[in-house]
Amino acid sequence: MFQRLVLEDSATLFTIAAFITALSIFLTITWRALRMKRPQLERFEQLPFATPTPSAHHDTDAADPTA
Repeated sequence: MFQRLVLEDSATLFTIAAFITALSIFLTITWRALRMKRPQLERFEQLPFATPTPSAHHDTDAADPTA
């Protein structure tokens, strides 16, 4: 009733296409970073984080909702 589907060739093709896509994105980002001008690099070095990072201490009052 149902015939077996042969997917090995297409799976190989999709794997190679995904690898080439990921490699091209990585190489593009690397190329742009290496060609970055010094003023832009210094401006990026001085940028703050977009969101403030929480402190590392644990508040015992905040953990107890009844207090």
